[in-house]
Amino acid sequence: MLDDTDESTEIHPLFAGAPSSTEFRKLRKRLVRETRAAIEDYGMIRPGDRWLVCLSGGKDSYTLLAVLHELKWRGLLPVDLLACNLDQGQPNFPATVLPRFLTERDVTHRIEYQDTYSIVTDKIAPGGTMCSLCSRLRRGNLYRIAREEGCSAVVLGHHRDDILETFFMNLFHGGRLATMPPKLLNEDGDLTVLRPLAYVAEADCERFSRAMNYPIIPCDLCGSQEGLQRVQVKRLLDEWESRTPGRRQVMFRALMNVRPSHLLDPKLFDFASLFPGAGSAAPDDIPQLRDL
Repeated sequence: MLDDTDESTEIHPLFAGAPSSTEFRKLRKRLVRETRAAIEDYGMIRPGDRWLVCLSGGKDSYTLLAVLHELKWRGLLPVDLLACNLDQGQPNFPATVLPRFLTERDVTHRIEYQDTYSIVTDKIAPGGTMCSLCSRLRRGNLYRIAREEGCSAVVLGHHRDDILETFFMNLFHGGRLATMPPKLLNEDGDLTVLRPLAYVAEADCERFSRAMNYPIIPCDLCGSQEGLQRVQVKRLLDEWESRTPGRRQVMFRALMNVRPSHLLDPKLFDFASLFPGAGSAAPDDIPQLRDL
């Protein structure tokens, strides 16, 4: 169990220049508390490990980087942290922003250049959605970098709202109940993928990064992709939230309160043996519905 947060005046350089307002202090404490809770609830820490903290330059990854370094600064996260930005060759990408930001704040980092943008534009027809292929290429490079740097985990800045949106995308378009888990073992079994911001609301990441005046790099360098399924789902969730404030958090809690016996997947629950009386089972001679 992690210890209580140290309330000393010392801070990590990533928090230098932070607002002194009560509102910001409450926001910072909430971010730290929720991140610690996710780390504990999903058993993310193995003392002595090295984490590759992926930094895109967006509000979410800045928040992730700051909160993890705050936890480590206070002795609450016994792992080594290596920040990493993958420059994928998008047009107009400000290549000097992140190296300067990380160096000025004394953050150990690696900047990697791989022109995956050219691959994506070669494979995807004009007007097509680039994000899926771009994401796969990015993930492959990040796994490679993690192995080269002796890291056991690739740490991503996905937050609560990303997890909810992915759930509904799978529900509406994939025909399955699934989302981004807070902790995942990769297919090769040698790296874990961690999402410590799993409990954090996107709005809090926005407030934090704006208050800290971090140099945000937009995620639309490849051009506007307004037709994306994720954009549509986000708008739907925004509408629900505006009608019933707190709806997102209620839906997120549902992902943590799954009852297989009240769903329809026979691989998760033994419906065939569900009859009155202990140990009863369906007779063998009763035909299956699919045979009728």
